Amino acid sequence: MRLVLPNPGLDLRIPNYEDLDRIEKEEAEGSDRPKWDNKAQYILTCVGFCIGLGNVWRFPYLCQSHGGGAFLIPFLILLVLEGMPLLLLEFAIGQRLRKGSVGVWRSISPYLTGIGIASMLVSFLVGLYYNTLIAWILWYLFNSFQSPLPWTQCPLNDNRTGFVPECQESSTVDYFFYRVTLNSSASIAESGGIHWPIVLCLLAAWTIVAICCIRGISTSGKAVYVTAILPYIVLTIFLIRGLTLKGALSGLTFLFTPDLEELMKPMTWLDAGAQVFYAFGLAWGGLISFSSYNPVHNNCMQDAVILSVVTGFTSVYAAMVTYSIIGFRATEKYDNCISENIMTLLNAFNLPEDNITTSNYEAALIHLNSSHPDVVLGLDIKTCDMHTLLSEGVEGTGLAFIVFTEAITKMPGSPVWSVLLFLMLLCLGLSTLFGNIEGVVVPLKDLHVFPKHWPHEALTGTTCFVAFLITLLFAQPSGLYWVNLFDSFAGSVPLLTTGLFEMIAVVYIYGIDRFNEDFKFMTGRKPGIFWQVSWRFISPLIVMVILVFYLVTLAQEELTYLVWDPNAVEFPSLVPTLYPSWINAVIFLLAGVPSVAVPVYAVCRLVLNCCKKRSVSKEKLSP
Repeated sequence: MRLVLPNPGLDLRIPNYEDLDRIEKEEAEGSDRPKWDNKAQYILTCVGFCIGLGNVWRFPYLCQSHGGGAFLIPFLILLVLEGMPLLLLEFAIGQRLRKGSVGVWRSISPYLTGIGIASMLVSFLVGLYYNTLIAWILWYLFNSFQSPLPWTQCPLNDNRTGFVPECQESSTVDYFFYRVTLNSSASIAESGGIHWPIVLCLLAAWTIVAICCIRGISTSGKAVYVTAILPYIVLTIFLIRGLTLKGALSGLTFLFTPDLEELMKPMTWLDAGAQVFYAFGLAWGGLISFSSYNPVHNNCMQDAVILSVVTGFTSVYAAMVTYSIIGFRATEKYDNCISENIMTLLNAFNLPEDNITTSNYEAALIHLNSSHPDVVLGLDIKTCDMHTLLSEGVEGTGLAFIVFTEAITKMPGSPVWSVLLFLMLLCLGLSTLFGNIEGVVVPLKDLHVFPKHWPHEALTGTTCFVAFLITLLFAQPSGLYWVNLFDSFAGSVPLLTTGLFEMIAVVYIYGIDRFNEDFKFMTGRKPGIFWQVSWRFISPLIVMVILVFYLVTLAQEELTYLVWDPNAVEFPSLVPTLYPSWINAVIFLLAGVPSVAVPVYAVCRLVLNCCKKRSVSKEKLSP
């Protein structure tokens, strides 16, 4: 016995197979509805949407935090058990019903319209901070066309008698990012006006996005030939260059050597499960819209497998590039640490300059420590540990704007490498934003938020202009902290809840048997036992476990954020600071509203329908 909830009127809301064949003929003859020029354009668009900035900086950070290669094991397992089934489900349901994220779920049941609204809200909120990152990338790209790079040296103070103390106490790359680029305040509550260079970069970023998406997939589909392919070329160039750097192999060894104890920790699996959602762009609505433009009989299972393989490969490939740079940076720090210790010993014991070298440092330190323990104990001998340096986690923006920029300054021809890096990051960000904008504009169209007679160009332009005005929030000195807040909450719980509702809607409301028959009609064969078991049990269970553990973990810890504060004792380290109490209201708007959109919409519609029925029955009873 199969559990399928009552769903009256479903056959009237969705096209039957004869209608689908007719629609396909009309599209082939040239209908108004957009369609892909070819299969390669569709695959590249999906690859560009899925492969974003998170693959380059979030995935390597998670590897670093969870014992290197140990994180790869749960990530790849959950990619197959959680990511692939939900990816195929979104591809198939979009291709079958020929609509965007709101239209698809409203066709299945009007009470499920909230799923599309939740996806739209998540796409919009993520798009806001994502394009802010692109604005920062543009700022660094503009500043890369000069030699030396502006983050290689500290600026002079106002009297021009020395360097700025804030820069001297920290580092040139930190100072350029936190002070020159963002002009960061010491609290999320300190606004301090607008930082105009970032405003101009935001304007440029939203203008680029609007131009590329102005006519939907007919324009963004052309742009992906550059934005989806160029990052792979640049990643390969960086990998080749990275492998020639001293210490690159140490970084790669750390990446591929699993710390098996990490597999016993629940957080490793929770982070891996959440990363799968980020890596695929699941529950954002963009993939459903993209698949709806495919031919009716397109082999969507093949597309899902191809995209899964490409996503998994790219995550590991990007991590290899990142770890070759991290290995180089760690080796530089390790060598500097050893050199400083050698200099300290030479000065303390009045030894000849070549008496202690890097090759005999350990033996010399042991000898001096045994013969003069009191003297050595009083010296400032630092602990130089390569494994610790490789394990230093640098999350998100810090990886791109601090670690990479610092490594680039030590490479010959650094401006060229800087231009390549930020050009790659620009392409990665833009190709993901194309899907985000598609996941916002199409639902807005389906919900009739804009007048029906408005052309697609006007919808896209208006959406981007409103988004630009909202992102001025990130152009304040506290902008970095707002970006991190959006990153932490807008794309976490809402994605998991929306993905869970999507699987429940297809399996138990649309009906898994009907879905299987649709699949056979579109591809020529029904999904195998792996897909059946995954959709019905494994994938929903995994998402529920991740969601529950994530919420429990969140409830148990105090909400803090890292602050750049030159007046703090810990400076130049970032200072952990408690969020103000009012931030809970903002977190509810970011994570709570999209998460409860599905049940709230369903309840509101139910109440409205009940009220209508009562009013109709009263009218009938009245004489």
